[in-house]
Amino acid sequence: MASSTDLVRPGNYRRFEREVPAWFTDAKLGVFVHWGPYSVPAWAEPIGELGTIDDSYWFTHNPYAEWYFNTIRIEGSPAAEHHRATYGDAPYDDFLDRWDAADFDPADVLALVKRAGAGYFVPTTKHHDGVTLWDAPGTGDRNTVARGPHRDLVAAFERATREAGLRFGVYYSGGLDWHFSQLPPITAEGEAFVRPVDAAYAEYAHAQVLDLIDRYSPDVLWNDIDWPDAGKPSGPFSAESLFERFYAANPEGVANDRWGETHWDYRTSEYQQDTDVERSGAWENCRGIGYSFGYNRLEDATHLLSGPAAVESFVDIVSRGGNLLLNIGLTAAGTVPELQRRTLEHLAAWNAINGDAVFGSTTLDTAIAGPSETPWLRWTRTGDTANAFVDAVGEVRIPASTAVDAASARLADGNRIAVRRDGGTIVLTVPEPSVAGPTLVRFGLAG
Repeated sequence: MASSTDLVRPGNYRRFEREVPAWFTDAKLGVFVHWGPYSVPAWAEPIGELGTIDDSYWFTHNPYAEWYFNTIRIEGSPAAEHHRATYGDAPYDDFLDRWDAADFDPADVLALVKRAGAGYFVPTTKHHDGVTLWDAPGTGDRNTVARGPHRDLVAAFERATREAGLRFGVYYSGGLDWHFSQLPPITAEGEAFVRPVDAAYAEYAHAQVLDLIDRYSPDVLWNDIDWPDAGKPSGPFSAESLFERFYAANPEGVANDRWGETHWDYRTSEYQQDTDVERSGAWENCRGIGYSFGYNRLEDATHLLSGPAAVESFVDIVSRGGNLLLNIGLTAAGTVPELQRRTLEHLAAWNAINGDAVFGSTTLDTAIAGPSETPWLRWTRTGDTANAFVDAVGEVRIPASTAVDAASARLADGNRIAVRRDGGTIVLTVPEPSVAGPTLVRFGLAG
């Protein structure tokens, strides 16, 4: 709940001092969805994960399909060459009209999300291309109600999310709008990350986010890149006024940290970038199942997280105190691509067996027992139980203090497991799991 204590940050930015609600830290898993006109070409070079590739190469060869509008404007880029060869001189907005969402079934999408174990769902409402998935103020006919799908997609997602019993969030690109700003493409040349910062854009973005709050009562306000500088100081079109409206409408709502150095409830990392925030407090790592957030038809199984790899990533993040916001990129028709669905279904099957040791858990003090890579091992804590996740089969040795009662070892189904203590090490025989991924072994904690 919000308190009455505020902190004025440098630059006249107001930080709302709040406790992060338990629902968010207990949820552990959210599902992100990127869907837009870029899902029609669905094309990007699958070069690797953000945070592992130098910026000087990244933007010209951007693996994010949702950045197609930017990448095709970089002269000589492979995306520009692909666009010219495939679509000639067709403008980007032609993709809005070609986007029909003919097979979109929000209830089916949310049923998959719920099976996977997610506690919240965050679709894009406006990405950097400026196309809105609802009839947002100021957009004229450049939205999905007037063109393309001819439907309020945000409302469809919101209704299905609530009916599934999950928390609903909205992603909004406040930091970039390539259509509104008419700025040159981002190429990483020079030091400036070109973005709109003026009062006109601040007012435009403010009106749209306010409309999202008033129409859809989101539980998560997920801004991206930054917020226009003109809207950072206190005033009628400020981010501060949006936060006031948001928390008044939903006292248990949460906002991420991509509003510039203004206010946030939790920090975010993306793939391997900004991982320094993954140390304390509430945080969330977001990533696609592949290298892209938007659907990319060039990605195959070699570029995507397999089901077991997704489980391992999820458990690792939770063991360190974070949430995972795992993205699916819908096809232009509105379906979950088969390989991405396969990954989520595997996560669902694994969580059905082991999820009660993950969801609602807390971190385990490393003085009691810590992680290792050989064997792969992570820990969580639920009450007086230490939960070990071991990705190995056969006899393994795991370090653990005597606070971990070796004799109490049980598998997820409650059955005993062969185990003995050897000083500061527990020796146990791990069976083959019924669903591929780490095996859960529960131990009682002394004291």
